[in-house]
Amino acid sequence: MKNIETERKFLVNQPVWKKLKKPSGQVYFQGYLCIDEEKTIRVRVVGDCGFITIKGKSSGFSRTEFEYSIPGAEAEEILHLLTKNVIKKTRYKIQDRAFLWEIDEFHDENNGLILAEIELRDVNEVFEKPDWIGKEVTADPRYYNFYLSMHPYLSWIKK
Repeated sequence: MKNIETERKFLVNQPVWKKLKKPSGQVYFQGYLCIDEEKTIRVRVVGDCGFITIKGKSSGFSRTEFEYSIPGAEAEEILHLLTKNVIKKTRYKIQDRAFLWEIDEFHDENNGLILAEIELRDVNEVFEKPDWIGKEVTADPRYYNFYLSMHPYLSWIKK
């Protein structure tokens, strides 16, 4: 099946990250229409573009994913009318060796959290971690965006 996403997620070593020369980031807004054990349905706005994404239940590092472009104005309207707790983050894309890393600096109620994701061709693909990559959190659901939309980072790190 070609609609399989295989990714790993890591905390970012913030002192090293802050010193790194970075490309320009792009602001993302996203919210969820459906969150349950079997699937999530996300709406995202990036610049003038909109996307709706359906993700299946995770199995290890992989899950099914279907993503479709929708008009940006419609995506914004869906976010404002049909979702709660919209996540705002700045995404940086950094090529390191043969891999593209997507680094998200979260804002608002998730401020202070910086996560990096790497998408792999298969679960056994080997990669080297750059020095700004920290602890792996792939298996920790607290770091999933849908969880952060319901339980913001600032609320659970204070406990």
